[in-house]
Amino acid sequence: MSADHTHAAHHDDHGHDHGSYSSYIKGFLLSVILTAIPFGLVMAGGFESRALTAVTVIGFAVVQILVHMVYFLHMNGKQEEGWTMLSTIFTVVVVVILLAGSLWVMYHMNTNMMPQMDHELTQGFGS
Repeated sequence: MSADHTHAAHHDDHGHDHGSYSSYIKGFLLSVILTAIPFGLVMAGGFESRALTAVTVIGFAVVQILVHMVYFLHMNGKQEEGWTMLSTIFTVVVVVILLAGSLWVMYHMNTNMMPQMDHELTQGFGS
């Protein structure tokens, strides 16, 4: 077996790990669309319910994360014998801990650093 044939066979085995030009274009277009729709929604004032607007934007963000994982990071269930899924789960856990911790710290900083704000707001409604 020649060195050229071995290199070609090795290259063919892992050629499916990398996306084609058309898959990158499809991922890019999906990313642009998934960014433009929530941006337009927020710039137009959103829905009447602020919570519905937030949930919609977060939903688009989650879908965009999945698009990036599939089209740009080439993550699927077949790669590297489960290590991809394990690393994804670890990343999600770390991100949730960071976000929850950041929100917790910001909430308590606001409550402890500016306690007069709540007091002034409740007095204004009673008058």
